[in-house]
Amino acid sequence: MKWFKALNNNQIPNPGDIKTIFVNGKQICVLHHEDKIIATQSHCPHAGGHFSGGWCKNGNLVCPIHRYEYNLKTGRGAEGQGDYINIYPTALREDGLYIGFEESWWSKLWG
Repeated sequence: MKWFKALNNNQIPNPGDIKTIFVNGKQICVLHHEDKIIATQSHCPHAGGHFSGGWCKNGNLVCPIHRYEYNLKTGRGAEGQGDYINIYPTALREDGLYIGFEESWWSKLWG
């Protein structure tokens, strides 16, 4: 796992807000839900809706286009959807928010 600084403390979204950022060449949505800072992929796998226009409901992230829902702990779509989103680990440190990304075999070999 490689950790990258994503936001300074004063840039972390307020409760209920969703913010789009770029970290390590990836577009990520960062949201503040139930006292947790969560990082997800930025687009819905169903129809490409951008999660920054969505909202959280009952522990799920809701896509603004077709209202598809994704569990904020597991990334799994609602029953019958058959899809999922990437949830990235986050860590609040003294100097801000960090997001972790799994290293691919390629990056381990060629750095």
